[in-house]
Amino acid sequence: VQLQASGGGLVQAGDSLRLSCAASGRAFGAYGMGWFRQAPGKAREFVGGISWSGQTTFYSDSVKGRFTISRDNAKSMVYLQMNMLKPEDTAVYYCAADRGLGLYLTDYDVDGMDYWGKGTLVTVSS
Repeated sequence: VQLQASGGGLVQAGDSLRLSCAASGRAFGAYGMGWFRQAPGKAREFVGGISWSGQTTFYSDSVKGRFTISRDNAKSMVYLQMNMLKPEDTAVYYCAADRGLGLYLTDYDVDGMDYWGKGTLVTVSS
């Protein structure tokens, strides 16, 4: 599976942004998908995850209620809708795939994801 994230940019605090992740490969529909981010000088961290069917989602506490992850298996796409953005959301955002079904939060460990795309930079100004 090859992944390509897009949609990043420079926004102001309180604005919204939607990230997209395009996937190639016929097995996409069977993979759990996650969004992660890495701020300057910090470790990469989990943001959100979605199971293979899209019926189960997970979020980090820092984005819960503001971010929404979704997927369209017919288009091999995963999205991250980010609302009420804060300066602390500034980071490079990555999408990643887990060859499991993504049914459990533990499936979205940074070190356990099987495929990674190149990131897209989100900068939130105050």
